[in-house]
Amino acid sequence: MRRVRHELGCKDKVVVVTGAARGIGKEIAAQFVLAGARVCVADVDGAAAQATAAEIGAADFVMPLALDVTDEEQVNAGMRAVAERFGALDVLISNAGTQHIAAIVDLQFAQWKRLLAVHLDGAFLTTRACMRHMIARGAGGSIIYMGSVHSHLASPLKAPYATAKHGLLGLARTVAKEGAPHGIRSNLVCPGFVRTALVDAQIAPQAAALRLAETQVIHDVLLKDTVDGQFTTTAEVAQVTVFLASFPTNALTGQSIVVSHGWHMD
Repeated sequence: MRRVRHELGCKDKVVVVTGAARGIGKEIAAQFVLAGARVCVADVDGAAAQATAAEIGAADFVMPLALDVTDEEQVNAGMRAVAERFGALDVLISNAGTQHIAAIVDLQFAQWKRLLAVHLDGAFLTTRACMRHMIARGAGGSIIYMGSVHSHLASPLKAPYATAKHGLLGLARTVAKEGAPHGIRSNLVCPGFVRTALVDAQIAPQAAALRLAETQVIHDVLLKDTVDGQFTTTAEVAQVTVFLASFPTNALTGQSIVVSHGWHMD
Protein backbone atom coordinates (compact mmCIF):
# COMPACT_ATOMS: atom_id res chain seq x y z
CA MET A 1 0.00 0.00 0.00
CA ARG A 2 1.35 3.43 -0.95
CA ARG A 3 1.32 5.84 1.97
CA VAL A 4 1.15 9.61 1.57
CA ARG A 5 3.41 11.81 3.69
CA HIS A 6 1.42 14.13 5.93
CA GLU A 7 2.19 17.81 6.45
CA LEU A 8 0.40 18.04 9.79
CA GLY A 9 1.57 19.06 13.24
CA CYS A 10 2.94 15.72 14.40
CA LYS A 11 6.63 16.24 13.67
CA ASP A 12 8.74 15.14 16.65
CA LYS A 13 5.66 14.23 18.69
CA VAL A 14 6.00 11.06 20.76
CA VAL A 15 3.15 8.68 19.94
CA VAL A 16 2.20 5.40 21.62
CA VAL A 17 0.00 3.07 19.56
CA THR A 18 -1.37 -0.01 21.31
CA GLY A 19 -2.30 -3.10 19.34
CA ALA A 20 0.15 -1.81 16.75
CA ALA A 21 1.71 -4.99 15.40
CA ARG A 22 -0.92 -5.59 12.74
CA GLY A 23 -4.09 -4.30 11.11
CA ILE A 24 -5.34 -0.80 11.89
CA GLY A 25 -2.75 -0.23 14.61
CA LYS A 26 0.14 -1.05 12.30
CA GLU A 27 -1.10 1.37 9.66
CA ILE A 28 -1.62 4.09 12.26
CA ALA A 29 1.93 3.64 13.53
CA ALA A 30 3.30 3.80 9.98
CA GLN A 31 1.34 6.94 9.16
CA PHE A 32 2.64 8.69 12.27
CA VAL A 33 6.21 7.81 11.30
CA LEU A 34 5.58 9.43 7.91
CA ALA A 35 4.20 12.47 9.72
CA GLY A 36 7.56 12.87 11.47
CA ALA A 37 6.59 11.46 14.86
CA ARG A 38 8.57 9.20 17.13
CA VAL A 39 6.44 6.13 17.63
CA CYS A 40 6.14 3.33 20.17
CA VAL A 41 4.75 0.17 18.55
CA ALA A 42 3.10 -1.51 21.55
CA ASP A 43 1.53 -4.95 21.30
CA VAL A 44 0.89 -7.98 23.48
CA ASP A 45 2.91 -9.94 20.88
CA GLY A 46 6.39 -8.59 21.53
CA ALA A 47 8.02 -10.35 18.57
CA ALA A 48 5.40 -8.96 16.20
CA ALA A 49 5.90 -5.48 17.69
CA GLN A 50 9.62 -5.73 16.98
CA ALA A 51 9.00 -6.85 13.40
CA THR A 52 6.55 -4.04 12.75
CA ALA A 53 8.86 -1.44 14.29
CA ALA A 54 11.73 -2.59 12.07
CA GLU A 55 9.47 -2.46 9.01
CA ILE A 56 8.03 1.01 9.42
CA GLY A 57 10.98 3.12 10.55
CA ALA A 58 14.52 3.58 11.80
CA ALA A 59 15.37 2.52 15.34
CA ASP A 60 16.04 6.14 16.33
CA PHE A 61 12.38 6.97 15.71
CA VAL A 62 10.47 3.73 16.37
CA MET A 63 10.42 1.78 19.63
CA PRO A 64 8.87 -1.70 19.96
CA LEU A 65 7.21 -2.54 23.26
CA ALA A 66 5.74 -5.82 24.47
CA LEU A 67 2.64 -4.68 26.36
CA ASP A 68 -0.42 -6.36 27.83
CA VAL A 69 -2.75 -3.40 28.23
CA THR A 70 -4.73 -5.22 30.94
CA ASP A 71 -1.67 -5.48 33.21
CA GLU A 72 -1.39 -2.38 35.41
CA GLU A 73 2.29 -2.79 36.23
CA GLN A 74 3.23 -3.46 32.60
CA VAL A 75 1.32 -0.39 31.45
CA ASN A 76 2.88 1.93 34.00
CA ALA A 77 6.37 0.61 33.32
CA GLY A 78 5.86 0.72 29.57
CA MET A 79 4.68 4.33 29.46
CA ARG A 80 7.56 5.29 31.74
CA ALA A 81 10.00 3.56 29.37
CA VAL A 82 8.60 5.49 26.39
CA ALA A 83 8.89 8.82 28.20
CA GLU A 84 12.45 8.03 29.25
CA ARG A 85 13.45 6.89 25.75
CA PHE A 86 12.03 9.85 23.84
CA GLY A 87 11.83 12.52 26.55
CA ALA A 88 8.09 13.04 26.22
CA LEU A 89 4.73 11.34 25.70
CA ASP A 90 2.45 13.46 23.55
CA VAL A 91 -0.13 11.17 21.95
CA LEU A 92 -1.83 7.93 22.96
CA ILE A 93 -3.69 5.87 20.37
CA SER A 94 -5.65 3.33 22.41
CA ASN A 95 -6.22 0.76 19.70
CA ALA A 96 -5.74 -2.66 21.32
CA GLY A 97 -8.84 -4.78 20.89
CA THR A 98 -10.31 -8.19 20.34
CA GLN A 99 -13.60 -9.71 19.26
CA HIS A 100 -15.83 -12.64 20.16
CA ILE A 101 -18.94 -13.65 18.22
CA ALA A 102 -21.71 -15.34 20.21
CA ALA A 103 -25.33 -14.94 21.16
CA ILE A 104 -25.81 -13.61 24.69
CA VAL A 105 -27.40 -16.88 25.83
CA ASP A 106 -24.31 -18.80 24.67
CA LEU A 107 -21.67 -16.30 25.81
CA GLN A 108 -19.36 -17.46 28.58
CA PHE A 109 -18.73 -14.99 31.40
CA ALA A 110 -14.97 -15.41 30.95
CA GLN A 111 -15.30 -14.36 27.29
CA TRP A 112 -17.32 -11.30 28.31
CA LYS A 113 -14.77 -10.29 30.95
CA ARG A 114 -11.78 -10.82 28.65
CA LEU A 115 -13.18 -8.61 25.88
CA LEU A 116 -14.14 -5.81 28.26
CA ALA A 117 -10.75 -6.05 29.97
CA VAL A 118 -8.83 -5.52 26.73
CA HIS A 119 -11.02 -2.69 25.44
CA LEU A 120 -12.01 -0.84 28.62
CA ASP A 121 -9.48 -1.77 31.29
CA GLY A 122 -6.71 -1.37 28.71
CA ALA A 123 -7.99 2.02 27.64
CA PHE A 124 -8.28 3.20 31.24
CA LEU A 125 -4.85 1.98 32.32
CA THR A 126 -3.01 3.44 29.33
CA THR A 127 -4.99 6.68 29.59
CA ARG A 128 -4.20 7.13 33.26
CA ALA A 129 -0.50 6.43 32.77
CA CYS A 130 -0.22 8.77 29.79
CA MET A 131 -2.21 11.58 31.40
CA ARG A 132 0.09 11.49 34.41
CA HIS A 133 3.12 11.99 32.16
CA MET A 134 1.37 14.67 30.09
CA ILE A 135 0.27 16.64 33.15
CA ALA A 136 3.69 16.42 34.80
CA ARG A 137 5.39 17.68 31.66
CA GLY A 138 2.89 20.51 31.19
CA ALA A 139 2.85 20.42 27.39
CA GLY A 140 -0.62 18.97 26.84
CA GLY A 141 -1.37 16.02 24.62
CA SER A 142 -3.91 14.06 22.65
CA ILE A 143 -5.62 10.78 23.53
CA ILE A 144 -7.45 8.97 20.77
CA TYR A 145 -9.54 5.84 21.25
CA MET A 146 -10.32 3.31 18.57
CA GLY A 147 -14.06 2.98 18.79
CA SER A 148 -16.35 1.62 16.12
CA VAL A 149 -19.67 2.26 14.51
CA HIS A 150 -20.62 -0.09 17.34
CA SER A 151 -19.93 2.83 19.68
CA HIS A 152 -23.30 4.10 18.40
CA LEU A 153 -25.14 1.04 17.11
CA ALA A 154 -25.51 -2.60 18.06
CA SER A 155 -25.45 -5.84 16.09
CA PRO A 156 -26.56 -9.35 16.99
CA LEU A 157 -23.87 -11.65 18.41
CA LYS A 158 -21.64 -8.76 19.54
CA ALA A 159 -22.89 -7.85 23.02
CA PRO A 160 -19.49 -7.43 24.75
CA TYR A 161 -17.96 -5.65 21.76
CA ALA A 162 -20.81 -3.14 21.42
CA THR A 163 -20.83 -2.62 25.18
CA ALA A 164 -17.09 -1.95 25.25
CA LYS A 165 -17.17 0.40 22.27
CA HIS A 166 -20.06 2.36 23.80
CA GLY A 167 -18.03 2.60 27.00
CA LEU A 168 -15.07 4.11 25.16
CA LEU A 169 -17.27 6.99 24.06
CA GLY A 170 -18.01 7.83 27.70
CA LEU A 171 -14.33 7.58 28.60
CA ALA A 172 -13.28 9.84 25.73
CA ARG A 173 -15.79 12.50 26.73
CA THR A 174 -14.75 12.36 30.38
CA VAL A 175 -11.06 12.64 29.49
CA ALA A 176 -11.89 15.64 27.28
CA LYS A 177 -13.38 17.44 30.28
CA GLU A 178 -10.76 16.42 32.85
CA GLY A 179 -7.90 16.92 30.42
CA ALA A 180 -8.89 20.35 29.11
CA PRO A 181 -7.27 22.35 31.95
CA HIS A 182 -4.01 20.58 31.13
CA GLY A 183 -4.22 21.02 27.36
CA ILE A 184 -5.12 17.35 26.83
CA ARG A 185 -7.65 16.60 24.09
CA SER A 186 -9.53 13.34 23.64
CA ASN A 187 -11.48 11.93 20.71
CA LEU A 188 -12.93 8.67 19.47
CA VAL A 189 -12.43 7.31 15.94
CA CYS A 190 -15.27 5.03 14.88
CA PRO A 191 -14.48 2.91 11.82
CA GLY A 192 -16.95 0.84 9.91
CA PHE A 193 -15.93 -2.66 8.91
CA VAL A 194 -12.23 -2.75 8.03
CA ARG A 195 -11.00 -5.86 6.20
CA THR A 196 -8.51 -7.02 8.80
CA ALA A 197 -7.88 -10.44 10.33
CA LEU A 198 -10.21 -9.45 13.18
CA VAL A 199 -13.09 -8.85 10.76
CA ASP A 200 -12.26 -11.88 8.63
CA ALA A 201 -12.51 -14.03 11.75
CA GLN A 202 -16.09 -12.82 12.28
CA ILE A 203 -17.42 -13.85 8.89
CA ALA A 204 -17.59 -17.64 9.28
CA PRO A 205 -19.17 -17.58 12.78
CA GLN A 206 -21.80 -15.11 11.62
CA ALA A 207 -22.48 -17.19 8.52
CA ALA A 208 -23.05 -20.23 10.71
CA ALA A 209 -25.16 -18.39 13.28
CA LEU A 210 -27.29 -16.62 10.67
CA ARG A 211 -27.36 -19.58 8.25
CA LEU A 212 -26.00 -17.52 5.39
CA ALA A 213 -23.19 -17.96 2.89
CA GLU A 214 -20.05 -16.04 3.78
CA THR A 215 -20.47 -13.80 0.71
CA GLN A 216 -23.96 -12.94 1.95
CA VAL A 217 -22.58 -12.00 5.36
CA ILE A 218 -20.17 -9.57 3.67
CA HIS A 219 -22.66 -7.94 1.33
CA ASP A 220 -25.97 -8.33 3.18
CA VAL A 221 -24.82 -7.92 6.78
CA LEU A 222 -21.47 -6.15 7.09
CA LEU A 223 -21.67 -3.70 4.18
CA LYS A 224 -25.37 -3.46 3.46
CA ASP A 225 -25.80 0.04 4.94
CA THR A 226 -22.71 1.67 3.40
CA VAL A 227 -23.22 4.11 0.54
CA ASP A 228 -20.91 2.22 -1.81
CA GLY A 229 -20.64 -1.38 -0.56
CA GLN A 230 -17.00 -0.84 0.37
CA PHE A 231 -14.95 -1.79 3.40
CA THR A 232 -13.28 1.06 5.27
CA THR A 233 -9.51 0.83 4.78
CA THR A 234 -6.78 0.93 7.39
CA ALA A 235 -5.28 3.95 5.58
CA GLU A 236 -8.54 5.90 5.87
CA VAL A 237 -8.70 5.26 9.61
CA ALA A 238 -5.03 6.13 10.09
CA GLN A 239 -5.34 9.41 8.21
CA VAL A 240 -8.20 10.55 10.44
CA THR A 241 -6.20 9.58 13.52
CA VAL A 242 -3.18 11.62 12.44
CA PHE A 243 -5.45 14.58 11.74
CA LEU A 244 -7.03 14.41 15.20
CA ALA A 245 -3.65 14.11 16.91
CA SER A 246 -2.34 17.15 15.07
CA PHE A 247 -5.38 19.38 15.64
CA PRO A 248 -4.10 22.34 17.67
CA THR A 249 -7.00 23.38 19.94
CA ASN A 250 -9.84 22.20 22.16
CA ALA A 251 -12.29 23.07 19.38
CA LEU A 252 -12.07 19.40 18.46
CA THR A 253 -12.26 17.37 21.67
CA GLY A 254 -14.76 14.95 23.17
CA GLN A 255 -15.91 14.05 19.66
CA SER A 256 -16.78 10.81 17.92
CA ILE A 257 -15.56 10.75 14.31
CA VAL A 258 -17.25 8.06 12.22
CA VAL A 259 -15.23 6.64 9.30
CA SER A 260 -17.60 4.14 7.73
CA HIS A 261 -18.41 4.90 4.07
CA GLY A 262 -21.74 6.26 5.26
CA TRP A 263 -22.82 3.19 7.21
CA HIS A 264 -23.60 5.37 10.21
CA MET A 265 -24.13 9.11 9.85
CA ASP A 266 -23.84 10.80 13.24
